[in-house]
Amino acid sequence: MYTFESFEILEMDKIRVIIADDHKLIRVGLNAILQLEPDIEILAEAESGNDVIALVEKQVTDVILMDIDMGIPNGIDTTYTIKSKFPDIKVLALTLHEERDYILKMLEAGANGYLLKNCGRDELVAAIHAVVNGNSYFSQTVSATLLKAITELQQKPKAASKDSITLTDREKEVLGLIAQEFSNAEIAEKLFISVRTVDTHRRNLLEKLQVKNTAGLVKYAVEKGLA
Repeated sequence: MYTFESFEILEMDKIRVIIADDHKLIRVGLNAILQLEPDIEILAEAESGNDVIALVEKQVTDVILMDIDMGIPNGIDTTYTIKSKFPDIKVLALTLHEERDYILKMLEAGANGYLLKNCGRDELVAAIHAVVNGNSYFSQTVSATLLKAITELQQKPKAASKDSITLTDREKEVLGLIAQEFSNAEIAEKLFISVRTVDTHRRNLLEKLQVKNTAGLVKYAVEKGLA
């Protein structure tokens, strides 16, 4: 089941959102919360992964609030499909799962952010704005999980590999700060370099590590201990 609320032309400054969750009460609650935001437009609600895919094929969408537990395909597989077909759509995981494996799998699928369902309205809205503006967003608990994973991997001996990717010291610094969710401006201030230089390092990292977005950089840093 999926429903469009309107096929009318939306205002250009509206953030077009689809709510994907198999529990109607959650969808209704999120809808009620976000309807209060003047720059957010709820396009539709979906209760399954297949419904989400059908919706984005028919309607231009900016952000999907994606639950993980939605049967088959689940939110992880659905995210992978959507990001493969529509890479510009931002996917913000909104789930009960705070375990490391779920977080990494969603990042690997291409999610731009990860929130827990115990977040408040202000954080939800902030997360939507963050991913729309090209940043990643992780709740405090999720950030702590990722940073713990990075620390654990840093402490493990790194196996030598002739095909391993070599990063410069500056790239490692930038990658580490990206993994800690600092913006380009904040990174520039910390490293005493220009924002343009940070942006260049970010682009180089994306190309060198062969990932598509900031979430991919964070995932790589966690898995490889390069941050």
